[in-house]
Amino acid sequence: MRVLLVDDEEEFITALAERLVLRGIDADCVTNGMDAVHFAQSRKYDVVVVDIKMPKICGLDVMKSIREKDANAKFIFMTGHGSEDNVRACREAGAWDCLFKPVNIDVLIEKVLQAAKT
Repeated sequence: MRVLLVDDEEEFITALAERLVLRGIDADCVTNGMDAVHFAQSRKYDVVVVDIKMPKICGLDVMKSIREKDANAKFIFMTGHGSEDNVRACREAGAWDCLFKPVNIDVLIEKVLQAAKT
C-alpha cells in the first residue's frame, strides 16, 4: 500500500509520514497541492490524505486532479477548520472520510487501512 500525505504544515506532515513508515506503510509527503498532483502523475497511490484548506490549490481540487489520472485512489481529508459545510462538501465530492485536526495517528492508520481495502 502506498499513501500520499498532503498538508501545508511541514512539521506536521513530516511527523505523520514518519509515524506511518514506522508502522510499515509506504508514505510520501508533500507540503502543497501542486506537488501532490505532480507526485500522483508518476506514482500510484492507494490512499491520499489531504488537508482541505491549503494555499493556491485546495484539497478538493487536488482530489479532482488526481482522480483524472486514477479514479480508484481513496481520499481522506483532514481539516483544522471543522465546519459541517467543509465535511459535507468533501463527502459529496467522493471523499472516503474526513478527520479533524489534531489527527489521532491510530485513527488515521485505521482509516487508511480500511480505505485501502475497499
